[in-house]
Amino acid sequence: MKQEIINLYDEYTHKPLSRSDFIKKLVLITGSTAAAMSILPLIEVSYANAAVTNQDDLFTETISYPGVPGTMQAYVARPKAEKKYAAVIIIHENRGLNAHIEDVARRAAKAGYLAIAPNALSAAGALPANEDEARTKFQELKPENNLKNFMNVFDYLATRKDFNGNTGCVGFCWGGGMANTLAVNVASLKAAVAFYGKQPATEDVSKIKAAIQLHYAGLDERVNAGTAAYEEALKKNNITYEIYQYEGVNHAFHNDTAPARYNEAAAKLAWQRTLDFFGKHLK
Repeated sequence: MKQEIINLYDEYTHKPLSRSDFIKKLVLITGSTAAAMSILPLIEVSYANAAVTNQDDLFTETISYPGVPGTMQAYVARPKAEKKYAAVIIIHENRGLNAHIEDVARRAAKAGYLAIAPNALSAAGALPANEDEARTKFQELKPENNLKNFMNVFDYLATRKDFNGNTGCVGFCWGGGMANTLAVNVASLKAAVAFYGKQPATEDVSKIKAAIQLHYAGLDERVNAGTAAYEEALKKNNITYEIYQYEGVNHAFHNDTAPARYNEAAAKLAWQRTLDFFGKHLK
């Protein structure tokens, strides 16, 4: 598939580009409406493609905790055995909690963690009915509320009898940016993993106490523009960090519900590195 098409979809999902304008541009690139419509299923996210990790040995539930302006909801998964676990906060992309991210939570639970996946959109009221509504609603969220709502996860975890006090986080795209933001703002966070996420301001890096792991897609010019400055700041402030770039793959390469951008080899390698990292810093 032409990289131009992948880049257009990235623009549509991250910038104020209406769906009608996106389709018009896609028709221009592909040459016809029919060709554009045949391409759509390959580039758009479809949760029908989401993997479903076997849940036989897992305990799962949906919980709520205080947020702003409304109540936050989250999906929780952990091993069935009733004991204390290190927690991993799973942070979604810029569409809210979905089947893919819930499965990522189950994967973390399979690795022996108390996984909690909050839905940033839940605090804003009724959940959107489709992707376009979710994108619009996301643009209306206030950054200060988002930060508060994810910081409140730590207070909620402290109330659970199955939590051992050690917390890490992993985020994807928008969630990768939030993982970096939590590292700056939560001193008790022990490990933060960001998949192709926005970097924090370099002047804030000195506040980080967590170990940091960063995953970047080689073709993701938009996000990668901030990589060098972030790494330099991490080195300058003696922050423990790991950084990986996966050549020839696109933004969202870990998301298995988007066929054209998903890269199985890179996704599996990055996830194993994530689990190894959490094993080193949380267990």
